[in-house]
Amino acid sequence: MRRGLDHVVHLVRDIDAAGEIYDLLGFTVGSRNVHPWGTENRIVQTPGFYIELLQISDAAKIPPAAEGQFSFGGFNANFLASAGEGLSMLAVEGSDAATEKTVFDDAGYGGFDVLSFSRKARRPDGQEVDVGFSLAFLQDPASPDFAAFACSQHQPENFWSNDLQRHSNMVHAVAGVVLVADTPADHVRALNTLVDVPVLRARDDWYVAQTPRGEIDIMSRALFTERYAVPAPGGEGLRIAAVRFKTDGAAELRRALAARRMVEERIAGIVVVPPRAAVGAVLVFEREEA
Repeated sequence: MRRGLDHVVHLVRDIDAAGEIYDLLGFTVGSRNVHPWGTENRIVQTPGFYIELLQISDAAKIPPAAEGQFSFGGFNANFLASAGEGLSMLAVEGSDAATEKTVFDDAGYGGFDVLSFSRKARRPDGQEVDVGFSLAFLQDPASPDFAAFACSQHQPENFWSNDLQRHSNMVHAVAGVVLVADTPADHVRALNTLVDVPVLRARDDWYVAQTPRGEIDIMSRALFTERYAVPAPGGEGLRIAAVRFKTDGAAELRRALAARRMVEERIAGIVVVPPRAAVGAVLVFEREEA
């Protein structure tokens, strides 16, 4: 089953400071939520997609590594130690976690139990509701600082909020996610397994998957820096480098961010917020063409 983008995890050391930065970027940021394995998050929503700001709040609650069990908290603790703050995990929309686990296992990228959990969430009106998820994990053995999963929501009506999707920067959708690798072709099969759509070659150092919600690009680190004029994250294998958003307010956003020195120079009509200004991530704002 073709799987579109669901969310990315933006791992930070101080979730409230990161929330303030997203607020300066013109986003509406949700309230703090608690996971049972020692992490907390805050959510930045667009229709059908969100950024999960994540902080490790209690390392003592992170489960120890065990055969066949993916440790969400453990992976992010290791990522923070080795790579620092930044985009750590990619989630695609799931529908049946058991089936997705089988697909990932059969392709050689799985081997992990499904993780199902629930937590409390607070809606913008202050009401506390229950939300639930089941996650089927995929990990490319050649990419220690990259993990992905299919995310099935059990109570989506409690999670998605029109109020949280209204942003002063006029972002109204996700355009895509950009991955980088030294040799993009080495990771095409893993990406195809994750999203179940064709991964097409744009050129030798650039491949593109058009999912039901947003594009996923894999490009070389050199090409990423050439296109976006910011450094690509280093490391071994795949890394998540950037999230691209659609907005009708790119020009106004550029002026506001330029005054705060939070953007790079003009690049092909887009707004690029570099890692130094976005807590290790690259955020790209694109005006949708008519």
